[in-house]
Amino acid sequence: MDHHPWHSHYDDGVAHTIAYEEIALPAILRRTAENSPELPALYWLNARMNYRELARQVARCTAALTRLGVGPGKSVAIQLPNMPQAVIAYYGALSAGARVVLTNPLYTPREIKHQWNDAECQVAITTDFLFAQNIRDNRGALDVEQFVIASIPEYLRFPLNWLAPFKLRNQDPPKIAKIAPEKGVHFFRKLIQEASPIPPRPIEDLDEIAVLQYTGGTTGVSKGAMLSHRNLSVNAQQCDAWFPRGKAERQVLMTALPLFHVFGMTVCMNWSVTAGGAMVLVPDPRDAASIAKEIVKHRVTIFPGVPAMYNALNNLPGIEAMDVSSIKGCLSGSAPIAREVQERFESLTGAIIVEGFGMSETSPITHANPFGRRKLGSIGVPVSDTEARIVDVDDPSKALAPGEEGELCVRGPQIMLGYWKRPDETAKTIVDGWLLTGDLGTMDEEGYFRIVGRKKDMINVSGFKVFPDEVDEVLMAYEGVLEAATIGLPDKERGEIVKSFVVLQNENVTVEALQAHCREQLAAYKVPREFEFIAELPKSTVLKVLRRELRDRELAKRAFA
Repeated sequence: MDHHPWHSHYDDGVAHTIAYEEIALPAILRRTAENSPELPALYWLNARMNYRELARQVARCTAALTRLGVGPGKSVAIQLPNMPQAVIAYYGALSAGARVVLTNPLYTPREIKHQWNDAECQVAITTDFLFAQNIRDNRGALDVEQFVIASIPEYLRFPLNWLAPFKLRNQDPPKIAKIAPEKGVHFFRKLIQEASPIPPRPIEDLDEIAVLQYTGGTTGVSKGAMLSHRNLSVNAQQCDAWFPRGKAERQVLMTALPLFHVFGMTVCMNWSVTAGGAMVLVPDPRDAASIAKEIVKHRVTIFPGVPAMYNALNNLPGIEAMDVSSIKGCLSGSAPIAREVQERFESLTGAIIVEGFGMSETSPITHANPFGRRKLGSIGVPVSDTEARIVDVDDPSKALAPGEEGELCVRGPQIMLGYWKRPDETAKTIVDGWLLTGDLGTMDEEGYFRIVGRKKDMINVSGFKVFPDEVDEVLMAYEGVLEAATIGLPDKERGEIVKSFVVLQNENVTVEALQAHCREQLAAYKVPREFEFIAELPKSTVLKVLRRELRDRELAKRAFA
């Protein structure tokens, strides 16, 4: 059998292996700015910044951070929603030679303390309202010495820069706050305006850590995946080689995926800079109305997203009257996309959605469907210079044959260095150069991979395996069902039983109707024994359904029953 059967299914012009440039991301940005200084780099509400200005802002940010003691061996936390300061701070910190620690703005003080202290952050860049809500009163518990405070209005143009504070102040909670000067607190725009650009610090060793990307992993313990400059540069170059882009055509990327998430960081930001594209920054991925408005306004051509984002646009009132035909390609990740969601979105836009796969530990892209040879229901094939195989769950040294279910493992130049300060966890995850993903899947004869579920999510019903994604897909195919999430619950007789949580579009849908539908589509042991209709599924900041939260909630409810 060919060990790389997927190579014959690559789109025309996509190389099996790439002659990678030995170049770090900051140098890529400077080169793009030199070659295309007037091209727009990012759009932010009523503001626009070209590559010349972005590079200038990054150079000033680098100088300002250097003055604060940032340099090689130092960690800089960036806790910002999608706004210009997030891009500037990311490239500025990397240019100073520091490690970047991207932090979810929704984190609680406990989560912030764990991540920042574990990463040894000495400088943190955050917003005024996040500082006021979660940080100022907890500074004593943090090792951070210097805080740089950004504010949403500071890069807006008139009149929004004048109007925005009034609107932001009245939100619940407020999205702007007045921060009084104090020791160790600096203000982003002022700090940058006062800094004089300095010559860029050459990044001589591409295998040094560039980003600590924290992930819960399969154990629930937050760990920092050490991504090197090489990992990130290579993955951006792999993206650039994979996705179609006419030589004279610039891409405009919808950047609603959070930049603090590895998917948004690489595909929306780093690839955009590599390709000389423009980012359309949207701070809230749940705001379908704003996303649709920005697509129309800026004629977005590429839309990286997750199924819930496409589904939300499908169901946005008035979407049929909007001209969203500029979108040509979409990369969907994070969770399987229902066939109905995919077909509806493609009919609205004329775009092609291809599914892919990645992890924090892989920078993140390892798999994607070829745009011209996609296989629906699969995550596609390994991208250039990437190998993948399915192995026995209990013996990862044993590769399985096509069609057999096992654990997906991958290797390639985008694989992390390991987990920060956790050699034992690294040894469990990277075995003989192969990264064990924790995802269960299959590979077919042509080299296309399919994910059937997470090892930790698999439900065991009387010894039979039930994969929640399969049940959810069947439920979402029923007319009147908007979303579904399935979990396993302990049962004395069967080991576990299947329960599905369902969000309805049509109140006429009944439990009996759903049960009958599932019996037609699923083996008897896979049919949910319990259904619950709820108004909304709990989701992460990248709109990934949080099955663990549903399970914990249900177990707590039963404990007190």
